[in-house]
Amino acid sequence: MKKPLNVGMIGYGFMGRAHSNAYRQANRFFDLPYELVLKVACARQKEPLQAFAERWGYESTASDWRALIERKDVDVIDICTPNHLHAEIAIAAAAQGKMILCEKPLAMNGAEGRRMVEAVEKTGVANMVWYNYRRVPAVTLAKKLIDEGKLGKIFHYRAKFLQDWTISPELPQGGAGLWRLDVQAAGSGVTGDLLAHCIDTALWLNGDLASVNAMTETFIKERKHNLTGKVEKVGIDDACAFLARFKNGSLANFESTRYARGHKALYTFEINGEHASIAWDLHDLHRLQYFDHRDEGQVRGWRSIHVTDGDHPYMGHWWVPGLQIGYEHSFTHQVADFVQGLASGKPAEPTFRDALRTQAVLDAILQSAATQRWVAPEM
Repeated sequence: MKKPLNVGMIGYGFMGRAHSNAYRQANRFFDLPYELVLKVACARQKEPLQAFAERWGYESTASDWRALIERKDVDVIDICTPNHLHAEIAIAAAAQGKMILCEKPLAMNGAEGRRMVEAVEKTGVANMVWYNYRRVPAVTLAKKLIDEGKLGKIFHYRAKFLQDWTISPELPQGGAGLWRLDVQAAGSGVTGDLLAHCIDTALWLNGDLASVNAMTETFIKERKHNLTGKVEKVGIDDACAFLARFKNGSLANFESTRYARGHKALYTFEINGEHASIAWDLHDLHRLQYFDHRDEGQVRGWRSIHVTDGDHPYMGHWWVPGLQIGYEHSFTHQVADFVQGLASGKPAEPTFRDALRTQAVLDAILQSAATQRWVAPEM
């Protein structure tokens, strides 16, 4: 009989569903040293919370996260709340000795993030941030190829994350489902919501950024606020583009917007090295595009690697070769890695400290856009 690992989930929105599914699936497909148990779901809205808990099989519900983190029968706190609540909950949970998995970005800013890092490192609790794209098998394969030196020296990194869901001026800000448009709850717009994913992946694949030069734009300056009923100034960025230099000498450009008509979640990256290049597209997430200049000239060209074989990252846990997996599986992989890290004593990444690197870049981007100057990220 495996020892149970009891999860307390705070929040029940889109990410709450993605995480709950991952907890449900992890033990079925991975041989883990603990049995994951959905112990309690926590939120303020009683009826939707109860429906969420029943659908996903949580044993109980709670309305007060402070009481939840004090429960002796809860081992792991999963923070799926708006960004402005991350720090308070995480710091309090660490003080109670709870393991913590926190949605991205880590915090509202670097100062909050540093306090969160200090809290988990002081108490020694296991911690991780949900940058799930690292665990898409094709992206993990890209990391393997880079670490093996297949690309050689890296010259260029380019990434974009495009959406179109906020174009209407009639869309309000604030409240459930729309808190990402409220600067008081989100901290920033596409910078913290979308570019955070691009940046985390970039730092993981290509190392730290030395400096950034950014521009942002808020296309709709005022929106009605759901909580006050008043038309209020919009404080988040609708679009962001920035140039960057990595510490390894490579150049980069990043772009993100919610005003790219026709794109719902277009996340792509391409990396060019002295020997080879790789490219990945979330819309075709099971494939990694690869070009190797060392191939024989007459057959040299881009190849599409179908990342479904048993020797590809994670794929040996799923179906037979040729049958692909999807977005939701990246969360299952993250849960499995977290639990295996508990047993091995080697923490799964990204930890809070890892995610603080991304937070430092986010701060530098916003500072650069405000001052129209190059800014170096500060840890």
